[in-house]
Amino acid sequence: MIDIDAQDLAQRYVAQWTEPDASVRRTAIERLWAEDGTHVLQPPEEMRETAAALGFDHTALEAQGHDAIEIRVARSYERFVEKEGFTFRSRGDAVRLHGVVKFGWDAVSVATGDVLGGGIDILVLDAGGRIQTDYQFPDA
Repeated sequence: MIDIDAQDLAQRYVAQWTEPDASVRRTAIERLWAEDGTHVLQPPEEMRETAAALGFDHTALEAQGHDAIEIRVARSYERFVEKEGFTFRSRGDAVRLHGVVKFGWDAVSVATGDVLGGGIDILVLDAGGRIQTDYQFPDA
């Protein structure tokens, strides 16, 4: 495994979610993610409760590969950054253990500076240091 600075990786990861230029965002995704990388999102509690009421014993939302991850990141940007006026920032607490990086992030109102949410990401890296799997836990 190549040497990866956990704080730098966390900052570059968070930056992709707030990048307004679609071509720059795509380039960031290609640099950060393995070609077949997977983003796995633990859905919000309300969605998990609805799924459980329908008989699903577990839920996870997944996007795999650069194209699907690009769509996921773009939709998040459109909803949270463009429409709701958020920005995202790393909490500066990234730690690496072998090929795994864990860090927290905050969703911040651009208008007020208030922290309105956040979460934890656990990134499993491939041998080249790119994200193979991202486990995202919002509101953690």
